[in-house]
Parts: sequence; structure tokens; C-alpha cells
Amino acid sequence: MAYRWTNDLTHTDVTPKAAFLNRRQILAGTVGLGAIGLVGTSAQAAGEDLTPNTLEEITSYNNYYEFGTGKEDPAQNAHQLDTADWKITIDGMVDNPGEYALADLMDGLDIEERIYRFRCVEAWSMVVPWNGVELADILNKAGVQSSAKYVAFETVVQPENMIGVQRGVLDFPYVEGLRLDEAMHPLTLMATGIYGEPIANQNGAPIRLVVPWKYGFKSIKSIVRMTLTDQEPPTSWNKANAREYGFYSNVNPEVSHPRWSQASERKIGGGLFAARQDTLMFNGYEEEVASLYEGMDLSEKF
Repeated sequence: MAYRWTNDLTHTDVTPKAAFLNRRQILAGTVGLGAIGLVGTSAQAAGEDLTPNTLEEITSYNNYYEFGTGKEDPAQNAHQLDTADWKITIDGMVDNPGEYALADLMDGLDIEERIYRFRCVEAWSMVVPWNGVELADILNKAGVQSSAKYVAFETVVQPENMIGVQRGVLDFPYVEGLRLDEAMHPLTLMATGIYGEPIANQNGAPIRLVVPWKYGFKSIKSIVRMTLTDQEPPTSWNKANAREYGFYSNVNPEVSHPRWSQASERKIGGGLFAARQDTLMFNGYEEEVASLYEGMDLSEKF
């Protein structure tokens, strides 16, 4: 698409920096941050008192199964991730396939700040100020061919450093996918930082996908491969349990997870006794992305 996205959130809406950094125990990353462009205000979120959870909850609540299934495992174990000399293979239906150094992919692209809502399929949420570039800008460097319809993504596998890989808790490598129009949408970000600092290992260093209108597991971490294809690619959680995790995984308060409702969510930083808040269709980005799914049955294509 030709336009750049305009944010509707401000720093007022962001999960407090101290709380977020404690929660994630930000580690040293490898990709520097460039110019920052502000993009955001939600009438629903603006002015809310984002009181953090307890320190124990904040510092131990994360999902990155390569480093364990417990909420505290990624923060404890992700320091073992080796992010030196990071390369990403871009292949399939592109004019310029190859293995690219991350610095080369980012060369000439302006890092923007994008303040996005983040909604986990487990029905918790936060607001995060990501730093990164639009995925479309990277894909355009590779030269997407007209026959391509999807983008498949793959996470790094480092068995010697990833206790979850050693235990086989999922079928690794972790894989995800987007339809090409979703991938090229101005909201779709490749994030290299948070709060103006390099992204932490447990958050997906050195580069991860962020698709803010979808559940968090779609935003694959620590990417090492992107493949342009004309076939819908497999995705890890769909392979693990297709009944519970569809390919699209758009945030939808009207379509429950088989084991819990998605109509409301618990906001991280709101405090232990904070009321749950209503889940917004497409996580609040309905105006921007609803047209992508026009005519689709979203309860069937979940």
C-alpha cells in the first residue's frame, strides 16, 4: 500500500517503561536504533491509570517456548541466545533471493516508533512502543514477484542455547505466515527495539514481526527466514492444535477460544484488582484492516 500509517496512541497509553523493562529484563541487543517517528490516541485507552502488576508478575510473565513454557523461563534463559552476525534468508518468489546480513536489510530504512496495542491469545494485553521498519520496506528490497500470495516466517533454532528446543515442547523451528496483503500492510512491523533500546532477547532479538491486529503468537520472534510462496504456509500453533489456533488468528471478541472467552482482557500494568476491559475488534485497528477480510466468515477463518 502507498500510505504510511498514522498512530492513535500516545505515551500516555503505554505500559509504564519501568514496569515493562523490569517485566522483560531487557538484555543487550545487536541492532542500533535510528531516527524515531512518532505515530498515536485512543479514546478508549487515553488517560488510563496503568498501574503495574507486582514485580514478581512483571518480571516473570512471557511467552517464548524455545526458552521454556513457564512464564518466567524466557527472562531467565534467553540470555543464552546468540544474536551475533545475524542473517536472514529471503527466498521463494522474489527477484533477489539470498542470505542477507541484518545490517544490510536495515540499511537506508528509517526506524520508526510505533505505539501499538498488544493482545495475547491468553486474554491479557499491554501497550508497547516498538521501534522498527515496515515489513513492506524489507520485502520490497527483495523484489516480491507477482505470483507470491503469502509470506512464511521461521525462527532461529539454537538447540545448545534453547532449553525448550532440547525438550521438544513444540515442533521447532517455530514457523508463522501471513497473506501477502497482510504482510504489506502499513501496520505490519519488523521490530528491532522497544522504548528506543535494542529489543531484548526474550522479546525476539534482534528482529521480530509485529502484527498488532492479530494475537501475539502470530508476531514471530528472532526471524532467520522469510519465504514468499503461492501456498498458505504451515504455522506452529495451527500444527499443534488446529481446532484452537487458526491461520488468521485475528483478535476477535466475538469468536471465543475453545477453552475461554475472548470478549475481555486483563491489561498488564493495571494492578491485581483492575477491572477487565472489553476486547476491541481487530485489537482496535478495525478501521485500518477490516477491508482485508471483506466477505470472509471470521468465525470460520479464525
